[in-house]
Amino acid sequence: MNQLLTALRGAGEATRLRIIALLSKGELTVGELVQILDQSQPRVSRHLKLMGESGLLNRFQEGTQVFYRLASSGVSGHLNSALVALLDREDDAFADDLGRLSAIRVERIERAQAYFQANAKDWDQLRSMHVSEEQVEQELLAQQGGKKIRTLLDIGTGTGRMLELFAPLSETALGIDVSRAMLAIARAQLDAQEVGRAQVRLGDMYDLGVEPESQNLILFHQVLHFAEEPAKAIAEASRVLAPDGMVLIADFAPHEQEFLRDEHAHRRLGFADEEIENWGRAVGLSLNTLKHLDGGELRVTIWNFGKRV
Repeated sequence: MNQLLTALRGAGEATRLRIIALLSKGELTVGELVQILDQSQPRVSRHLKLMGESGLLNRFQEGTQVFYRLASSGVSGHLNSALVALLDREDDAFADDLGRLSAIRVERIERAQAYFQANAKDWDQLRSMHVSEEQVEQELLAQQGGKKIRTLLDIGTGTGRMLELFAPLSETALGIDVSRAMLAIARAQLDAQEVGRAQVRLGDMYDLGVEPESQNLILFHQVLHFAEEPAKAIAEASRVLAPDGMVLIADFAPHEQEFLRDEHAHRRLGFADEEIENWGRAVGLSLNTLKHLDGGELRVTIWNFGKRV
């Protein structure tokens, strides 16, 4: 009873309801909420502090930025779900907020696309700036175990290197990417290596366009740190993973290299072990192994998931 009353008090104000509506669309930074709500940062921060103390929000610091997301479990999680369902999306304030949120997301996508366009030819070099890519590839192959792969899906395929690496084990291999420039490079690379069984296409990590439970191996190789909603991408991967399949995620551990956000369009500065594990568990995946690879200034983590029975 006390938890519910505290959560209700935390939600019971117009701006705080607007914040709940916005965060139901995905995690946001303080600065983004200030921009959307058109209020001062101190005022927005006071609302966020109260909502955090009420258990409605989860807060996490990443470098110089603070991200917020709605609590999804317990009394607060149930209340958030109920409030989101009850909110009137035709209300002028909510509609204006969602319009500004959409504009921010379009701006982010355009920035990322411009970055990919500018760096497509040097993408493999950029990927290996801070840790040996050969070491990452060897570990991914070891995690997979050399077993035959009926269907391979590489999400955020970039230059197609993962397709090239795993093609000898695969009957069919598909790489998707949001960038046409990257896909052009991937096609050229695969043609040059005569990897005929692999294909690439324009695609969305949140809506993969493949049949449920159809993929035996799904790869996220250094792509989730670009994602607006990494948990949603993992959920979509779980949807299409075969019952005996495997999801391999290689990405950075938490770090403070802000230049990667500013100069290389990284949305997230790495992920904690338990963050990815919790997202996987929430959508029916079980963690098989966890491996850290040290090299240079950054650490790469590899999460190996299977389908929970």
